[in-house]
Amino acid sequence: MRRAGLYIGVVLVAVVILAALVSLVWTPYDPLQVQPSQTLLPPGWPHLLGTDNFGIDIGSRLLVGARTTVYVGLVAVSLAALGGVPLGMLAGMRGGWVSQLILRVTDILYAFPALLLAILLGAAVGASTFTAMVAIGIASIPAFARVARAATMLVMTQDFILAARASGTSRVTTAVRHVLPNIAAVLGVQASVSFGIAVLAEAALSFLGLGTPPPTPTWGRMLHDAQTYIFTAPIQALWPGLAIGLAVLGLNLLGDGLRDHLDPRLREAA
Repeated sequence: MRRAGLYIGVVLVAVVILAALVSLVWTPYDPLQVQPSQTLLPPGWPHLLGTDNFGIDIGSRLLVGARTTVYVGLVAVSLAALGGVPLGMLAGMRGGWVSQLILRVTDILYAFPALLLAILLGAAVGASTFTAMVAIGIASIPAFARVARAATMLVMTQDFILAARASGTSRVTTAVRHVLPNIAAVLGVQASVSFGIAVLAEAALSFLGLGTPPPTPTWGRMLHDAQTYIFTAPIQALWPGLAIGLAVLGLNLLGDGLRDHLDPRLREAA
């Protein structure tokens, strides 16, 4: 059953990434071309998923929205990892007051969720894709820091770390050569989970008008545009909502599956 969840997660994530890659070179229709004579068409031929209130093909907008989602998620998770992993490794290797100081700083960051940070950044520099990426990335730093700290503390109890210290290996070399490779699997699981959170956060920010500005299609913006027609043309809200749900489900299943696969105790229990 655990393997099935992992495979389903891989397939769903692969579909989202494939849609993003395909949108770079091809879309069925121009995702920005307004067609006033074809507004709110139901699913059928030639518009397989129908059209929105501007007469734009929904399938084309979904493809481009996948590209925006993947782009924002990748950059936000990378930013979170670059900020959180070194802090967590430092806290786990040094311990004492250094560890406590870093934990308190991450607690402060926990008090500023992505939406609040996006509002603050949007007020300062304006709503944009950059604002969404930075807000989501900063909000995800504490999770990476705590996971990296816990994994580092476990690695530091191993005999090969003691041998490295006895041989005079510097802390930086120990961190890069011995600690980081041994916590990479745990960080990969956290990255998968954080990516799912980033997808939801990006959709929420776009829905509120704090993410990628129009006319660039995003799944959250599509939901925002569809709310006016929720009773007359609910199919408009169905497709982006389904895309967001399947993407997050796939990333969560992937993270859970990787955790079960990499943890020898859970692997033996299966």
